[in-house]
Amino acid sequence: MSYDRSGNPVLQENTFKRASEFGADTMTIGGTVNKAFISLAILLGSAFYVWNLYFQSQNVQPFLITGIIGALILSLLISFVPRISPVAVPVYALLEGLALGSISAIYEAKYHGIALQAVMITLGVFVGLLVAYKLHIIRATETFKRVIIISTMGIMVVYLVSWLLGFFGVRMPYLHDNGIIGIGISLFIVIIAALNLILDFDFIERGSQNRAPKYMEWYGAFGLLITVVWLYIEVLRLLSKLRK
Repeated sequence: MSYDRSGNPVLQENTFKRASEFGADTMTIGGTVNKAFISLAILLGSAFYVWNLYFQSQNVQPFLITGIIGALILSLLISFVPRISPVAVPVYALLEGLALGSISAIYEAKYHGIALQAVMITLGVFVGLLVAYKLHIIRATETFKRVIIISTMGIMVVYLVSWLLGFFGVRMPYLHDNGIIGIGISLFIVIIAALNLILDFDFIERGSQNRAPKYMEWYGAFGLLITVVWLYIEVLRLLSKLRK
């Protein structure tokens, strides 16, 4: 079994191999970075819009539900049909922003200043890991990939089980607690989410080297955006536990 792929489920090696059959223009790292910044700008714009509505005492629950469901459906479509990325990824970023703005505002109302702290930590981690990757301080070796992939899959399974148990009124022990163990679990998840960035950097770089078609820049930006949003949410949850 080959592990020569990103831990991010939407950034997989066979996706680039399939995509290489289409188009003459090729993917570049610079192009992917530009698309990632555009996607992030759209996400932040919609997030700030909902944020302002919340603090104007308006109901943002419809935006939260629309954002979560819409982003989930669109993410599946993009994952299975990468060629729609140039159109679908900006829409995904808009929907993700609606959900993220709502969640951030709810946390901010409970813990003043927590959203800005989470943003700064996420940005710091992103820049730090990018520098570490470029300087080869951290390298995406096969062992590193296996550990991060398995850990990420394990976390997703735990979250899924916790979500299903919630329908029956059962609370998974420690996962949402603000005790020492609960904080330790959140810290571990933050670390795994952060290290997924290394795999994403590596994968995007190899996608460029493999001369994937131009539309894959949007697809690469999409995968990177998913990891950054996940990292931000986990940092937000960790800070809220520490505040408690």
